[in-house]
Amino acid sequence: MIPGVDGFMYPNEVELQWSLLIVLYPYITGLVAGAFILASLERVFKVEAVRPTYRLALLTALAFLLVAPLPLQLHLGHPERSLEMYLTPHTSSAMAMFGFVYLWYLTVVLLLEIWLEYRADIVRLAQSTTGFTRLVYKALTLGSENVSTASRIIDDKVGYTVTVIGIPSAFLLHGYVGFIFGSIKANPWWSTPLMPIVFLFSAMTSGIAAVLLLYMASMKVKKMPIDMPCLDTIAKYLFYCFVIDFTLEMLDLIHRMYEADESFRSLDFMVHTKLFGSQVILQICLGTLVPLAILAACQLWKFTEAARRGLYLTACSLIMIGIFAMRWNVVIGGQLFSKSFLGYTTYKVAFATREGLFPAIGLMLLPFVIFVVLVKLLPPWPESEVVHAAATAAGAGRA
Repeated sequence: MIPGVDGFMYPNEVELQWSLLIVLYPYITGLVAGAFILASLERVFKVEAVRPTYRLALLTALAFLLVAPLPLQLHLGHPERSLEMYLTPHTSSAMAMFGFVYLWYLTVVLLLEIWLEYRADIVRLAQSTTGFTRLVYKALTLGSENVSTASRIIDDKVGYTVTVIGIPSAFLLHGYVGFIFGSIKANPWWSTPLMPIVFLFSAMTSGIAAVLLLYMASMKVKKMPIDMPCLDTIAKYLFYCFVIDFTLEMLDLIHRMYEADESFRSLDFMVHTKLFGSQVILQICLGTLVPLAILAACQLWKFTEAARRGLYLTACSLIMIGIFAMRWNVVIGGQLFSKSFLGYTTYKVAFATREGLFPAIGLMLLPFVIFVVLVKLLPPWPESEVVHAAATAAGAGRA
């Protein structure tokens, strides 16, 4: 009798091949896609109310995008071999194609849009700071110091085009993650054509929630007033995305129940036993129904500003937990039962191993560290704040 195993399991099914790090991978990439979609609301769809979070959303997307491939690198036995997919691309491999999608999104879309948006500020900071800071901003200008009205008009036009291209790129970036799971026909938990769409809308939901939380935290740290119309508008779009995400997940569940194929009994047993806490309690109840009710209440009734801030904070925090639980249930839950549907195994997270809890916590904290550095380097506040920051830095350099 093998410990932690019930029923009949093949030897290659006892130990899970994809662990906690593979849970983090779609979770982090989802935050990237959601943050960029929120930024595009102002740039492309002219939703002026969310303008205060435009730059913040771009920096959030960049911070998480830089960390997105690291869980895969730690998971690989020979991470140096990952470069082979760029040197010897294979069109039949979804993972190999992701490498090119990732580079396209990082360099052509996100970095270019951020540079175009900040170019005038970078030139101003390069002229007003001193010492090493001046060298950094000088390098970021890429030799282009023309900030005339005509050049800024060109920047805006090119930036608009890049954002338009970036919207389907963001969909492709995270939709492909769901495609990888959905295309594995051997696993009935994953093999559904709705998987890419569910992953995409859950990504948009988690990314918007993350930006809203970071905006509230940033305003608190900067001791600046929160723009409540901006917060209300973001919460409204968050509610819309979350309703669509919840509807798609329920549609997938109803389809499984109606079809009731040979795998349904095994999946139903998993939900009522091994995944009851993570799926029923965390994902469905605390991570979906409660924040949906909170966001719906904020749309229907007029609460005070302080009450709305508290409700948004609670709802977004629960959404982040719920989306992570969803990723856990898909990645880990999909490996806990035998392909023969006659046996079940368990998964315990180690602490200090290469794919354990400790490196996972580090990977989750790393984007926030990068975000703080990016905010210091490229302040996402109004122009008056940027000028004030430059003057402060120049004064410190002279001292």
